Amino acid sequence: MDHHLHLTGDDAADQLLSTDPLALLIGMLLDQQVAMETAFAGPHKLHERLGGFDAARLAAMDADELTEVMRQTPAVHRYPGSMAKRIVALSAAVVEDYDGDVSRLWTDGEPDGAEILRRLKKLPGYGEQKAKIFLALLGKQCGLDALGWREAAGSYGEEGARRSIADVVDEDTLLEVRETKRAMKAAAKNKV
Repeated sequence: MDHHLHLTGDDAADQLLSTDPLALLIGMLLDQQVAMETAFAGPHKLHERLGGFDAARLAAMDADELTEVMRQTPAVHRYPGSMAKRIVALSAAVVEDYDGDVSRLWTDGEPDGAEILRRLKKLPGYGEQKAKIFLALLGKQCGLDALGWREAAGSYGEEGARRSIADVVDEDTLLEVRETKRAMKAAAKNKV
């Protein structure tokens, strides 16, 4: 990965996300029911508290032990127990399916966008939407040039969209994405 992401407002956290695909994958996993920048800062907090990590180490951790690490102040996530279990399961899948190398998700066999999306959706904690957003993040900011990635990412892959973390490149775009999400939630609430 040879890019510099600006997702958290914290240089050290963004540097880790920019250089460690596992950290980026975990950040996306944590991106629910907390602010985007909080979720993506989570891997850096874990990295600091654990003195570093890789997929094999996280996969081998006891979920209760990881929960305690995540609970330290400031907490990594508002639901440390369930997220610790998801991180352990996600890391175990990366070890089992990709020998611990997350980048193989999008490099093994020169996959197209649809295949990368399928691989992402197979990961624990990654449903359709999360997988599409992560695919868009790879394509828009991480140099992924797999054939058909925009189509596979759906509306998240659209040029100029401000729908998700894939579109955050600075403080202004973070605010734009937050406003789009707020408007989408309000519209969904009004439909009910």
